[in-house]
Amino acid sequence: MQVDALDRVIKNAIEVMESSKYQVFEICESARGERESLLRELGQVKDEVTQTIELVDNLERDYKRARIRLTEVSRDFARYRENDIKTAYEAAISLQLQLTVSREKENHLKERRNDIQQRIKNVDKQLERAEMIVSQMNVVLEYLSGDLNQVTRILESAKNRQLLGLKIILAQEDERKRMAREIHDGVAQTMANVVLRTEIAERMVTKQEYTAAKEELIDLKSQLRCGLEEVRKMIFNLRPMALDDLGLIPTVRKFVQDFEDKTQVHTKLEISGRETRLPSGMEVAIFRLIQETFSNILKHAHATFVTLELSFQEDLVSISINDNGIGFNVDLTEHKIAKGNNFGIIGMRERLKLLEGDMAIYSEKDVGTKITMLIPIRAENKEEIGNGQPGESQA
Repeated sequence: MQVDALDRVIKNAIEVMESSKYQVFEICESARGERESLLRELGQVKDEVTQTIELVDNLERDYKRARIRLTEVSRDFARYRENDIKTAYEAAISLQLQLTVSREKENHLKERRNDIQQRIKNVDKQLERAEMIVSQMNVVLEYLSGDLNQVTRILESAKNRQLLGLKIILAQEDERKRMAREIHDGVAQTMANVVLRTEIAERMVTKQEYTAAKEELIDLKSQLRCGLEEVRKMIFNLRPMALDDLGLIPTVRKFVQDFEDKTQVHTKLEISGRETRLPSGMEVAIFRLIQETFSNILKHAHATFVTLELSFQEDLVSISINDNGIGFNVDLTEHKIAKGNNFGIIGMRERLKLLEGDMAIYSEKDVGTKITMLIPIRAENKEEIGNGQPGESQA
């Protein structure tokens, strides 16, 4: 009974720590992506501020000249006619209005710039805290993975370990589905409504009287459309609905095609063996592994061609992904992974570990990279689909 109690304590502690560590990794990746987006936005705002300040300076000079001109024509009635006075007055009023609008725009851009800078500082603080937590969790896991953890591995069968991993993945994906529904029903609907309202406002504003206001509305509409597109990408990344409806193979086919369309990287998909439907958690894990690998290729490899080979064998699924990118030093990368500095590959290995799978990386400078993943399939987790004929498609 003491051994059983010790086994339960160790198993629960490792489960919580592993799950929490992976979530921290995802938070760090999300924060880094947000920081890059903020830096790009900050650069654009700074450029707009510079241009607006220059415009304000020019308008101020023009407005001063217009006032001087108005004073001259107003004092000398013998020399200037009423039309001259009217023209000078209208010019001064027009420049004053443009100057007021430009000053408001300058103040708004400066406030926006300061807000973005503050948000970048907050994200940096979050990253620092997250990295500290990861370091502390690694220390705790080293203790939990010592001699006492051997008791867990001896007492726990392979079947139970894989079932535990699938339950963790399903719990994570349930949370993703919840977030996807909230974004779809909340932010996405709001942004779509704002775009519609701006279009209505744009049509109501006449060109002669509100040119500056119309330009602002057009710019706002463009920004909102970009934001709406980003939200839709977030929804797909959180939970591809095709996984639930159609299964792994159709979802992978669509992902590969979309990847090629968006990135212009030629992509080939080859499927061999008897296709099978797997448990939802396992299909999600395999899709996430493929998605993460393609994301790493896009970020780092500078490849022009990618091949994905997905093979269904009797007792395992084999995934092989090749690219013709710049390659990298595998030993150096493994050293960084050991230090916990490569969250992408660490996350992939965590998923594979939950599925009792294995991953191998082969790479050579200026030749490319090949990543091979093997995931075992239990007999009770297989369900044949289709006619069982090997499939092949090219994106």
